[in-house]
Amino acid sequence: PLPRAPEHSISIMLFNPLLISLPSQGGKKGKKAAGEKGKGGKGVGGAGRMNGHYQENGMENLMLFEVVKMGKSAMQSVVDDWIEAYKNDRDMALLDLINFFIQCSGCKGVVSGEMFRNMQNSEIIRRMTEEFDEDSGDYPLTMAGPLWKKFKGSFCEFIAVLVRQCQYSIIYDEYLMDTVISLLTGLSDSQVRAFRHTSTLAAMKLMTALVNVALNLSINMDNTQRQYETERNKMVAKRANDRLELLLQKRKELQENQDEIENMMNAIFKGVFVHRYRDAIAEIRAITIEEIGMWMKLYSDAFLNDSYLKYVGWTMHDKQGEVRLKCLTALQGLYYNRELNTRLELFTSRFKDRIVSMTLDKEYDVAVQAIKLLTLVLHSTDEVLSPEDCESVYHLVYSAHRPVAIAAGEFLFKKLFSTREPEEEGAPKRRGRQSPNANLIKTTVFFFLESELHEHAAYLVDSLWESGADLLKDWECMTSLLLDDPVPGEEALTDRQETALIEIMLCTVRQAAECHPPVGRGTGKRVMTAKEKKTQLDDRTRMTELFAVALPPLLAKYSIDSEKVTNLLQLPQFFDLDIYTTGRLEKHLEALLRQIREIVEKHTDTEVLEACSKTYHALSNEEFTIFNRVDIARSQLLDEMVDKFNTLLEDFLQEGEEPDDDDAYQVLSTLKRITAFHNAHDLSQWDLFSSNFKLLNTGIENGDMPEQIVVHALQCTHYVVLWYLAKVSEGSHRKEDMVSLRKQMRMFCLMCQRYLTNVNTTVKEQAFTILCDVLLVFSHQMVSGGREQLEPLVYSPDDSLQTELLSFILHHVFIDQDDDNGSTDGQQDDEAAKIEALHKRRNLLAAYCKLIIYNVVEMNTGADIFKQYMRYYNDYGDIIKETMSKTRQIDKIQCAKTLILSLQQLFHEMLSELGTGFDRSSSAFCGIKELARRFSLTFGLDQVKTRDAIAMLHKDGIEFAFKEPSPQGEGNPPLHLAFLDILSEFSSKLMRQDKRTVHMYLERFMTFQMALQRDDCWLPLISYRNSLQAGGDDDTMSVVSGYSSRGSSVRSKKTKAVTPTATIAAAKRRLPEAEESSSSSTDMSWQHQSMQTPVMMPSPHLTSTMMRGPGDMRGGEPHPHTLPQTPQLHQTPIDYNTQVTWMLAQRQQEEVRQQQERAMNYAKLRTNLQQAIRRGTGLMEEDEEPIVEDVMMSSEGRMEDLNEGMDFDTMDIDLPPSKNRRERSELKPDYFDPGSIMDESVSNSLLLYS
Repeated sequence: PLPRAPEHSISIMLFNPLLISLPSQGGKKGKKAAGEKGKGGKGVGGAGRMNGHYQENGMENLMLFEVVKMGKSAMQSVVDDWIEAYKNDRDMALLDLINFFIQCSGCKGVVSGEMFRNMQNSEIIRRMTEEFDEDSGDYPLTMAGPLWKKFKGSFCEFIAVLVRQCQYSIIYDEYLMDTVISLLTGLSDSQVRAFRHTSTLAAMKLMTALVNVALNLSINMDNTQRQYETERNKMVAKRANDRLELLLQKRKELQENQDEIENMMNAIFKGVFVHRYRDAIAEIRAITIEEIGMWMKLYSDAFLNDSYLKYVGWTMHDKQGEVRLKCLTALQGLYYNRELNTRLELFTSRFKDRIVSMTLDKEYDVAVQAIKLLTLVLHSTDEVLSPEDCESVYHLVYSAHRPVAIAAGEFLFKKLFSTREPEEEGAPKRRGRQSPNANLIKTTVFFFLESELHEHAAYLVDSLWESGADLLKDWECMTSLLLDDPVPGEEALTDRQETALIEIMLCTVRQAAECHPPVGRGTGKRVMTAKEKKTQLDDRTRMTELFAVALPPLLAKYSIDSEKVTNLLQLPQFFDLDIYTTGRLEKHLEALLRQIREIVEKHTDTEVLEACSKTYHALSNEEFTIFNRVDIARSQLLDEMVDKFNTLLEDFLQEGEEPDDDDAYQVLSTLKRITAFHNAHDLSQWDLFSSNFKLLNTGIENGDMPEQIVVHALQCTHYVVLWYLAKVSEGSHRKEDMVSLRKQMRMFCLMCQRYLTNVNTTVKEQAFTILCDVLLVFSHQMVSGGREQLEPLVYSPDDSLQTELLSFILHHVFIDQDDDNGSTDGQQDDEAAKIEALHKRRNLLAAYCKLIIYNVVEMNTGADIFKQYMRYYNDYGDIIKETMSKTRQIDKIQCAKTLILSLQQLFHEMLSELGTGFDRSSSAFCGIKELARRFSLTFGLDQVKTRDAIAMLHKDGIEFAFKEPSPQGEGNPPLHLAFLDILSEFSSKLMRQDKRTVHMYLERFMTFQMALQRDDCWLPLISYRNSLQAGGDDDTMSVVSGYSSRGSSVRSKKTKAVTPTATIAAAKRRLPEAEESSSSSTDMSWQHQSMQTPVMMPSPHLTSTMMRGPGDMRGGEPHPHTLPQTPQLHQTPIDYNTQVTWMLAQRQQEEVRQQQERAMNYAKLRTNLQQAIRRGTGLMEEDEEPIVEDVMMSSEGRMEDLNEGMDFDTMDIDLPPSKNRRERSELKPDYFDPGSIMDESVSNSLLLYS
C-alpha cells in the first residue's frame, strides 16, 4: 500500500488525475472520499451516477466540499490549485465550484458538464431543487454539532481566500465572476431556504472580499496618482517620460479594474442584497445587515453614505431581535471611528429616536447594545443627545437585568463623571475633601436623590462598579466629606445628602467585600479569579484600616440620627478583624464599643437596636483575639439591661397599684433592647422565660396591658424557646432539658392561642405569626435528618387550635381593604399605609400556608384558602397558587380532594344565598365554574402524573352531586346535581381510559328514569356525561343504541339520546364464587365495581329490564355468577383501596377462564338481545325503529383474541327492515361486556387505584 498522504497534499489530490485514480487502499483521505461517493458511483476513477446524474469528476466536488468542512488548514493550497486548474480548463474548474456551492446548500444533486453547457441557471436550479431531501430541513449552515458549527467559518474563509488569490488575475476575465455572481443571484432568489440562505451568505462574503479588492485598488490608484504628480512636477530635464507613460498606463489599468469591481459589487448589491435584506428568514436578513456594516466600515468612501445607511436604519424596526442586534453592532463599528462622525450626522438626526427607544427593547441583548451605541454617540458628539434622551438611559441603572444596568452605568459615568479637574504637574496629590473625586461623589449623591429611588442605592452602585470602581472606592474622600468642615466658599452637604452619602458608602463597602451583585441581579455566585480574590482582600484590608479609625467619630457625630446610625453600624460586618490586632488599633476598637453602648442606651428604635446587636455578633468571633474584649463589653451591657428589666417589671406588676405611663415606657424600652439582642445572642443564662410569661399572663388576666409590651414580650419569649431548642439540638439531650423545653413550648403555644382573641389587632397578628412559626418548628419535620431524639418535643395542634388559626385567617386576611381599620390606624386614604397593611396580610397568609404545605394542619383546611383564589387573585394569587403547587407535590390525591372540597363549599354557600332554584347563568355559579377552570389549568399537560388525582377528584365530585335527594321528592334532580356542570371543567384532564371508568362510576348513582330525562334541570348530568364520552375510546359504545320519544327537546338529528343499556344482567361477567363471597362481605373499590357496571351509552328504549332485576329478564332464577346491582340514588362512601390488590391477583387466574366463557357469554348475549328487541318493538313509536350499532374496539389485537374461535357467519340476527339500520351483514359481540372490559386498556385504570 501507498504511504499516507500528508494533509497538505490534499490540494494536490484534488486536481491530479493520477492520484485520484489510485486504488482505495492508498491514502486515508482517498479512502474517505471513495466511501462517501459510493452512494451511486461505480468507482473512484470512473464516471459515476449520483441521484440520477452522471458526474465527470464527482471526486473533485466531494473533496472540495470535504476540505472546507474539515477546516482552514489546507485552504490556501486548495484555492491555489483550483486557480491553476481553472487556468488549464476553466469550464471544468468552474463546474467544480458550482457543485461546491450546491453541496454546501445540502443538495444531493450534481451539475453535470452537459447541464452546465446546455442549460440556463434557472433550469439548473430547478433541477437541483428536485434533488433535495424533503425528509429533512437541515442543511450544513443549520446542522448541529461541532463540525458543522465550524463549517460556516470555513465556508466564508474559502470565498475570501478565493477572491484574494484571484484579485490580480482571473477575477477580471469576465467569465469567472460573471458565472459565479449569476449563479448565486439565482440561488438567492430560490424558494428553497437552503439555497437562499447559503447563496446569500456566499454572495455577501463575496461582496465583502470584493470590497477589500476595491479598497486595495483605490489605495494603489492614489499611490500611482501621487507618484505621477510627483514625477510630472519635476523639472523637464529630470522628468522621466517613460516613467510617466508607465504610471499613466498603470493608472488606466487600475481604473479599469476598479470599474469592473464596482460593476460586480453593483450586481451583487442589486441582485442579492436589495432583495434579501427583507427576506422572510431572520438569519438571512441578519447576514445582509452584518455585511453592509462591514462594507461601510472597510470602504467608507464608497459605502458610508445615506444611500446605504438607510437600509440599516430601516432594519432597526425589524421584528426579530437577532436582526435588530446586527444593526446596532454594525453602527457601533462606525461610531467608534471619530473620523466618520461627520458622515453620520444626517443618519443620527434621522434615527436617533429609534436608537433611544431600543434601550427599552424586549430583547435584553438588543437593549444592551443600544445603550452601548448611545455611549459611542455621546463620546463622539456630545451635543446630539438631548437631556430627555439621556434621562431615558439614566433610569436603566436601576434595571433588574445586570448587563443593561452596567451598560447604562457606563453611559451615566461617561456623561456625568468624565470631566475631571486637571491636576497641576508637580503639585502634591490632593486627598480627602480636596481630591478631584470630591465633586464626582457629590454628583453621585445628587443623582441618587434626584432619581427618588432611595431604597435602591445598592443597584446604582452595582451599575457604576465596572466603569467607576476607583471613584466608588474612594472611602477616604467620603469620610472626609462627612467629618471635615467645608472650606471657605464650599457649600456643605445637607442632612438629606449626608444620609444618601452614608447609604452609598455602605453599599460600596458591601460590594467590595462580597464581590457579587445585589439581590435580584445575579444569576448565582460565580467562581472568582485569582486577580479578583486579591483585589477583594486588598479592598477589605484598606476599608478596615480606614473605617476602624473613622467609624467611632462618625457614630459620635450622628449618634442621634437613627437612619444614619443604622447604616454606619453595618460597616463592621465587612471588616477584616485581624487588622485590629495587626494594625495596633485596639484603642479604636474600645472607642467603637463605647459608641455602640451609648447608642443602645439612647435609642429605642428596633432597627437601630438590631443593628447594634448584629455589630456585637460580628465582632464576637472566637477566631479573633479581640473576642474577649467584645465579649466582656457585651456581657456587661446585657447584665445591666436584664437587671433593670427585672426591677422595672417587679414594680410594674405590683398588685394594687396602677402603673403609670412612665413605668410602662421604661419597661417597654428595656424589653425592646433585650428582644433585639436576644435575636442574635443566646441569653438563656438570664432566665427570661419566667419574667416574660408572667408579663403575658398578667396581660391576659387584666386585659389592659399596652400592646407594644405584649408584642415584644411574645417575641422575646419566642426567642427564648428557640434558643433553648438550639441548645438541646446541638448536644444537650438530658431528660430534664427535654421536659423543661416541652413544658415551656406548650405553655407558650397556649398563651399565643389565648392572645388570638385579643381586642388589639397588632397583638393578634403577632401572636398568630409566632404561633405558626412555633408549630412549624416543632412539627414532625424536626425529627428528620437523624434527630429522632427530639421526638418528645413534637407538637401537633389539636382540632380547636386548627379551627382558631383558620378562623383568624378568614377574618383578618380575606377582607376588603377598607375593612382593615386596625392595621392602618384609620389612614385608609394613605396609599403607603394600604400597601403596608396588604404586606402584613400577605405575611399572615404565607405563615398559615406553610402549615398546610408541611402538613402541620390538615390539608383539607386549605379548601377555605383555595376557594378565595379568584376573588383575591390580585392580592394573594401568587401565594395561593404556590401553595396548591407545593401540596400537589406532597400528596396529589389529597390536594385534589381539597380542591374539590373548596368548590363544594362555594356551591353550598351559593345554595344558602340563592336557594335551590338558582339560575345556572348567575354570576355566582359562573364564578365557581371559572374557579374550577383555573384549578384545572394548574394540573398542567402531563396527564400521567396527575391521573390518579384527577380520577379521585371526579369520584368525590360525583358522590357530592348525588349525595342529597331533591327537596321536591323522587323524580326531581338531586339537590347538588348542578355541581356536575362545575365538575365537567376537569373532564379534559382525564385520560381516555379513565373517562370510561369515571363514566361507569357515574352510572352507579343513576336510575333508569334519570337517563330518560331531557328537561333543563337535568342538563348538568347530560353535559357531564357528554364530557366523559368526548374523546373517549370507541369501545365505549353500547351494542344497541337508539331512539328517544318525540317529546325530547334536547336531542337533535345528529345526537342520539343518552339512555341506559338494555340488557345489563345478561351482559354481566360471571365471577368466581370466591369473588362473589368476597364482594358480599367487603366493599369493593369504586373502580372495581364500575368494571362490573355497563356504561350508560346511547341505546333504544327497549324495555325497563334494568328496573326488573336479573330474574325478570330471564324469566327464571338469576345466574349464580351474576351480581344483581340496583342503582341507588344515595351511596355510602366506599373504601376503594381494599379490593384492588386482590382483584389484580385474581385477574391472572381468570384470564384462562375468560377465554372459555366468552363464547358462551356471547351466545347468551345474542339470545337476550333478540328477546329484548322483540319486546322493545311494542314500545316503540310507529315511525321509529331500533338501530343496532357495531361496537368498535380500541385495540385490534384484543379484538382478534376475542373473536378467535367464533364463527360469526353463523350468528346472523334477524331484524325488521329499517331505513335507519346500518347496512352490515353481521353483529359483532358486545366488547363492553364486563368479560371483555378487563383488557389491557382498562387494566391500566385498575393499576391506577392500586
